[in-house]
Amino acid sequence: MPASQAILKGLAEDGGLFVPEQIPALDVPIEKLAEMDYQQVAYEVMKLFLTDFTEEELKGCIARAYDSKFESDEIAPLKKVQDVYFLELFHGATIAFKDMALSILPHLMITAARKNQVGREIVILTATSGDTGKAALAGFAGVEGTRIIVFYPKDGVSPIQEKQMVSQKGSNTFVVGIHGNFDQAQTGVKQMFADKGLAQEMAEAGFQFSSANSINIGRLVPQIVYYVYAYAKMVGNGALKNGEPLNVAVPTGNFGNILAAYYAKGMGLPVGKLICASNENKVLYDFFATGTYDKNREFLLTSSPSMDILISSNLERLIYRIAGNDAEKNKDLMKSLQEEGRYEITPEMKGKLEAFYGNYASEAETAAMIKKTYQETGYVMDTHTSVAASVYEKYLSETGDTAKTVIASTASPYKFTKSVMSAIDSKYEGRPDFELVDELEAISGVKIPQAIEEIRNAPVLHRTVCEVSEMKESVKKFLGI
Repeated sequence: MPASQAILKGLAEDGGLFVPEQIPALDVPIEKLAEMDYQQVAYEVMKLFLTDFTEEELKGCIARAYDSKFESDEIAPLKKVQDVYFLELFHGATIAFKDMALSILPHLMITAARKNQVGREIVILTATSGDTGKAALAGFAGVEGTRIIVFYPKDGVSPIQEKQMVSQKGSNTFVVGIHGNFDQAQTGVKQMFADKGLAQEMAEAGFQFSSANSINIGRLVPQIVYYVYAYAKMVGNGALKNGEPLNVAVPTGNFGNILAAYYAKGMGLPVGKLICASNENKVLYDFFATGTYDKNREFLLTSSPSMDILISSNLERLIYRIAGNDAEKNKDLMKSLQEEGRYEITPEMKGKLEAFYGNYASEAETAAMIKKTYQETGYVMDTHTSVAASVYEKYLSETGDTAKTVIASTASPYKFTKSVMSAIDSKYEGRPDFELVDELEAISGVKIPQAIEEIRNAPVLHRTVCEVSEMKESVKKFLGI
């Protein structure tokens, strides 16, 4: 299937995820990539996957995505802190790494709709654990020919994440809190995608579903770019020799961000170890340790809510790869996950995971890392980034591997002010998130992002809350069908 059609569909008709038939090799030397800006690197990477987009179409999408919406001209700057490099992926409109892909997805989707003569209105249906929701809303708000519906766990996101979503303007936007957790929201969305009767009703009313979650291949491909960009920049500034391995530590929930690094490695980028960092919902740590994926466990609400996930959707794409691209084997394992909540991979498949290292950080370790890094360097990181930094420290002490390492910094500390400030000093405990914004600016020396300024006093525009069982009805009501 052409890439444009996969982007439009979001999810395959049998409920599976779209994957590239093969991982293409980078065809531009690293030294040349090192001289390019972010937008140029994005084109060189994305053209290899999105092969049915013309050069003009793809460059147009990239130019409209990576523009003044980002508060850094570099788009994804690298900050050296002691011996590691933080790849700051949070300088976009909603101060989280999801902007890196969701700023371009609407443009890819509208271009794909034109290419495929789609006459129906595209309804973006998305579940969020906190960051995807706002980034998708910001990307699609006001985009002609689209509507966007976002479901989030009512009590499972930070106050700032919630305010970002419920204050979203745009007559084509709809935000719904559910009485449940992220996994239930994500499962509900997947069930609607698979509901043939609903698809028929939608078609008759002039609508079709697509997804902005990382299950959409149009989300995953742009995420590969920043790993290539980071490596090239480090070679360009002399931090790395060309060909020298670079380890990557990624705070991991739905597995898309670290899968993008795995795909970059598959393209020939000299990525060494893929350090998969979990919070106390350590389903991925247990998987890498044992070869068994088991979601039958208590769901914990942590200070890193975007990683509070027990069903890591994008892991399915990795399983497909290590199963020798065997779609039937992959389908059997996913069926087992759906029916029994668990599956076990073969020893042969587990042997293909040697590039990965998994570990997790407790709540106490996450807070301690924020405090320690601030006290030693003055650098303030958010809770998710701290999970990755904590796990990287464990990796270093276990292995002694001193290869240069990039930590994916996935959100601004301003998105989780209460957790971050309380970690730095207990005197901030119990104070509301918004009250601590100015305090964070004072101690970090980092200007308050526009994304925070604009929601401080923004009115709440979305008040819908429903049970998990009512998700379908709320979608139909919004669409008037």
